[in-house]
Amino acid sequence: SQVKVSHRHPFHLVDPSPWPLVASIGALSLTFGGVMFMHNYSGGGQLLFLGFVTVLYVMGTWWRDIIREASFEGQHTSAVQEGLRLGMILFIVSEVMFFFAFFWAFFTSSLAPVFNIGGVWPPAGLEVISPWGLPLLNTVLLLSSGATVTWAHHAIVGGLKQEAQTGLYLTLTFAIYFTTFQFLEYVEAPFSISDGVYGSTFFMATGFHGFHVLIG
Repeated sequence: SQVKVSHRHPFHLVDPSPWPLVASIGALSLTFGGVMFMHNYSGGGQLLFLGFVTVLYVMGTWWRDIIREASFEGQHTSAVQEGLRLGMILFIVSEVMFFFAFFWAFFTSSLAPVFNIGGVWPPAGLEVISPWGLPLLNTVLLLSSGATVTWAHHAIVGGLKQEAQTGLYLTLTFAIYFTTFQFLEYVEAPFSISDGVYGSTFFMATGFHGFHVLIG
């Protein structure tokens, strides 16, 4: 006869889930639809919207399942929580490296401009945005939102509900203003993402940063 041996361990072996597959399909639809939309292909906008909605739906349902596993099922042991913290640290490190690539492109191009952009920075013939207008205002809003969300965090830790709500409301307000001003800056920009290394670096770096602000 066979003897079934049960190995006890502190880790959570998750049940089969459809969300990784659905999330992959949504992400593919989102990126593929975005490329189609930017190149004016028929159906690109609809595919982009479908992918966006799918990703949002999966985010809500997948996180719902994780919350249920942690709170009602008690699956998140100390070892699992340590793994989640490690995963968050690795995610933050990956974000740092992601934006490091944009800063690398900017400083490489600006500190040692090549001949095909005129040997100067900004590139010759390119009208740029003044840093003392909306960029400065958005910087102030960004720093202020960092201060208010830190205030809210300490208030939550200290059990100060009213202060926590005020800090979060202020942070949300700053984020809305930041996103609005970023949109206006894009609309009024005298150059586009197609204008060489300056345009591509500017819109990629600020665009992904604005996307992080919008999601966060």
